[in-house]
Amino acid sequence: MRTFSYIFMGLSAICFAMPALAQGPAAAETNWVAITSGFAMAIASAVCGLAQARATAAAAEGLARNPAARPGIQLALILGLALIESLALYTLVIIFAKVK
Repeated sequence: MRTFSYIFMGLSAICFAMPALAQGPAAAETNWVAITSGFAMAIASAVCGLAQARATAAAAEGLARNPAARPGIQLALILGLALIESLALYTLVIIFAKVK
């Protein structure tokens, strides 16, 4: 198993090294803001997805334990999901504002 991991690491190094070494001096102008904004949006989306999954699971567990508290749990769930989703929307707005 260890040899397969070394083989795959070597192949990935070769795959990533080829495009980097193939660029000439004309391609030195890299738009790092666009690249990092893609990573920022990916991280924000992943965190939002995990947070929404945990909030929904907690609300479902709360409803299973106490069905009479449905209105309060539902209100808190909807408010929490809206605030969680706003993280991804704010990240998207910042990306559109910074990337030209």
